[in-house]
This record gives sequence, structure tokens and C-alpha cells, in this order.
Amino acid sequence: MFNAFLPRRPRPPVFKTDFGADPFVINLRKAALNNRTFRTSVWTGNHLQLTVMDIPAGEDIGLEMHPDVDQFLRIESGQGFVQMGESRERLTFRQPVYDDFAVIVPAGTWHNITNLGNKPLKLYSIYAPPNHPWGTIHQTKAEAEAAESHLFGG
Repeated sequence: MFNAFLPRRPRPPVFKTDFGADPFVINLRKAALNNRTFRTSVWTGNHLQLTVMDIPAGEDIGLEMHPDVDQFLRIESGQGFVQMGESRERLTFRQPVYDDFAVIVPAGTWHNITNLGNKPLKLYSIYAPPNHPWGTIHQTKAEAEAAESHLFGG
């Protein structure tokens, strides 16, 4: 019998391993929509990396900049707000995003995406070259920030 008052167990990530750098085929929309982690690395090669992300309502990816990495993000489900700029203090590019929107972040650009909806923002991200270690799984944003605390003077 289902008891609505019992705490829900966290759902496991879609992937338990990073499939790179072997040849790989995936239903990326389904993988992004089914993902329950803040960030999971799906495929990491020598020159490219694919991750899926789940940003809870009211939360954000976190303001960041990748000096030598171009990034492509695609919103599969939800609504958000993108900010980009030349410095963390000058985020002059601002744009709402929804299902099926793509965001291109050139290397060296500060950026953030905030979930403005009342359900998780589901997306995938492609980094070129890879930005996270092979096999990265961050269950939460706090876990991701702790793992990357050496960046940006953290």
C-alpha cells in the first residue's frame, strides 16, 4: 500500500557508467527526461562530452565560466532564464528559454540558467572539449559545487 507520508527514496541516475569513448547511440530526449540527477556524464571522449541535467524548480545551474570549453545546452522540458556575459558582474545577455530551446555558450563566457518553472528543468549539455571527469555523477548541485570547489577560487 502506498503511503503519501513516507519519504521518497532518491531515484537512481539513468546511467551507472559513462559510455565514452566507444561508439554510442542514445535516445537523448528520453535520457534527459528520465534523468533524476543534477548532472550525469553520459559519454566522454577525447574532444567532446555529453551530460544530462535535472535542475529543480527555483534552482539554477550556478554561475560559471569555462575558459577553454564551448558548450551547447538543449532544454528538453521546463522553462528557465539564461544569463551570459563577459564577467560575473556583467551578465548583459538575458533570454527566457523553454522546451526545445538551445543555448550556445562560447568559451570564456560567464553563464547561468535558472529554472523559473514549478517542475524540474530537464536538459542536456555538450562540452567541447570535455569539462568533467569521465564518469561524473553529481546527485545534487551541492555535490557538484563541492566536487568543483577548486574552480573560481572556491
